[in-house]
Amino acid sequence: MSSDDSETGGEPRQRLAATEGLDDRILDLLAWVLDTETRARIYVYLRTHAPATSEEIAEGTGLYPSTVRESLAALHQEGIVLREKRSAAGAGNNPYEYETIAPSELVADIVDDVQAELNTVFELDAVLGDDARERDRRGDGPVSISVSDDD
Repeated sequence: MSSDDSETGGEPRQRLAATEGLDDRILDLLAWVLDTETRARIYVYLRTHAPATSEEIAEGTGLYPSTVRESLAALHQEGIVLREKRSAAGAGNNPYEYETIAPSELVADIVDDVQAELNTVFELDAVLGDDARERDRRGDGPVSISVSDDD
């Protein structure tokens, strides 16, 4: 079994319709931001099919329902997916419907972490004994990342 199989609950890796038009690099980047390809696939599915229940997500992504429920719980706890009870007429169990935060919000949440890591690398010269005056002359300085939502 490959590492991709374990992420999908033992199912062979497959391209879901929601990711067909996506460049693999975008899916890989989302997997980096969201920690796993499974979570990235759920995020992409929800961006194109929201609101959706966990069963609909499992069917649409080809992931095991238990894998989807576990990932959705973690993504909800992290504030990446939002959920609300599906309203239905009559008695019965109303499942949760899920949708995601916007990509700009997703990026804004990680910018501070990335900026801190980049600034740590920037300070490497000082740790290694580089002359600060030489660094200033080159115009190097702390990394500052800003995010705007220009729709």
